[in-house]
Amino acid sequence: MTNSPFAAERLLFTPATPNPDAIPTIFAFPNEYNVGITSLGYQVVWATLAARSDLQVSRLFTDVHEPLPSQPELLGFSVSWELDYVNILNLLESLDIPIRASDRTNTHPLIFGGGPVLTANPEPFADFFDVVLLGDGEILLNALVAAYKEVRGSDRVTQLRHLAQVPGIYIPSLYEVTYRSPDGAIATIQPVDSTIPAQVEKQTYRGNTLSASTVVTEKAAWENIYMVEVVRSCPEMCRFCLASYLTLPFRTADVETSLIPAIEQGLTVTDRLGLLGASVTQHPEFDSLLDYISQPQHDQVRLSIASVRTNTVTEKLARTLSQHDTRSITIAVESGSERLRQIINKKLHNDEINQAAVNAKAGGLSNLKLYGMVGVPGEETDDLEQTVVMLRGLKKAAPGVRLTFGCSTFVPKSHTPFQWFGVNRQAEKRLQFLQKQLRSQGIDFRPESYNWSVIQALISRGDRRLSRLLELTRHYGDSLGSYRRAFKELRGQLPDLEFYVHADWTPDLVLPWQHLKGPLPQNTLLKHLATATSLFNWEHQAALEQQLSVPA
Repeated sequence: MTNSPFAAERLLFTPATPNPDAIPTIFAFPNEYNVGITSLGYQVVWATLAARSDLQVSRLFTDVHEPLPSQPELLGFSVSWELDYVNILNLLESLDIPIRASDRTNTHPLIFGGGPVLTANPEPFADFFDVVLLGDGEILLNALVAAYKEVRGSDRVTQLRHLAQVPGIYIPSLYEVTYRSPDGAIATIQPVDSTIPAQVEKQTYRGNTLSASTVVTEKAAWENIYMVEVVRSCPEMCRFCLASYLTLPFRTADVETSLIPAIEQGLTVTDRLGLLGASVTQHPEFDSLLDYISQPQHDQVRLSIASVRTNTVTEKLARTLSQHDTRSITIAVESGSERLRQIINKKLHNDEINQAAVNAKAGGLSNLKLYGMVGVPGEETDDLEQTVVMLRGLKKAAPGVRLTFGCSTFVPKSHTPFQWFGVNRQAEKRLQFLQKQLRSQGIDFRPESYNWSVIQALISRGDRRLSRLLELTRHYGDSLGSYRRAFKELRGQLPDLEFYVHADWTPDLVLPWQHLKGPLPQNTLLKHLATATSLFNWEHQAALEQQLSVPA
């Protein structure tokens, strides 16, 4: 295959020269090169592996690859999008590797995976991976290689049992799941014997030097961008948010010793800078970072910034972005309803949203993108109407600023207080309600596909019985109809779509990820859940569904 995209790369690290007995390794991203090379996680893991002389690393994407070893010992996947599982299975087949871990022998490489999708809930994919890394690569990668080297010449079973002793390394085949019935809830999740840990704990890197790009290329989806991770996790803890709860605690990169040196290195090869993080502007020294970027020698730098907390949109921030070739800023408001924001723990008031729009305009920005959500547990008709009122008010507060309202459906995520709630069956109607109300207001309304939200919920709450379903759907296509068809075919072998996606689960249910320990214990999540539900207005739920069903 052509190596053309690799030729355009400018590396910001020095790959090692492999030793004669280096471990032949493939590190794959299950999508096209331009998508994979834009993933900061993939870049950093690849550089970490390639900087080791005891590994011989080749990269593999769905469209291009470096020369691959004929007998790889390790094959890793970075998984950041749920539906990429199709490409994982296709890539394994293209390499003549059985897609199920149970069918592999000593002649096959160990298949390991990491990334946000697998750390959140690896269970739907458990049968495809020998090894899953739960948590931060800064800790896990070196631990994986060190442990593997200790049993490199051993048989597969010995290797997996040894790796299972390493904190954060999860070996799915060494855990047995029993069910109340073939299509019932989970009864137990147990290690196969007492030598295997009963729980695997996600590993958290706590340093103050965070990630930065290891490669810059014009072939990336964001052309020539150099990315710097400013913060990790988010201190806000909105109760639906995986990016906050799964990655706790909130960590910040040191400005003087980490961020500025990283930025200066990046600016030697490009003038395009991306500041990443779930809540970038909540870095305690963010203001001094803006001052640094605003120096005259950085006038030519094009600056991009991830979604920011609404009440941190100052005129200074807007002006800095505007002067560095950015025309818009993105804020997550979730809803125009103060009550609903209280339920989800979004510490935000409508006057702060208005002020953000005013500041954005005053600083020279022409676009304001807002993220919202429908189907949030506890939502009522009035909450939707308040979102419409809020957006109308924004138009008046900042005339001339183009408003875009991107809106998704609430999807339950593991390790969050809202993991027990199902997807609201009325969510699609609620999106249509907002579309109708906002279209006439000159607000660019961009709803995320409801069907995609259903598939996302299925995978985010799935157990390992889903692996058979995923194998079937990859041949049927990735539409919701394909999943329904596969459920029909497997009837009696696993619960129905309703159970995984729409059902509200009771706290006594054994969760598919019960044996995988996130940052907070289940009792803490249940306390957060109780606080949220105490604000619900239960009697209004039925009235809401009826009202949305009546044509206007």
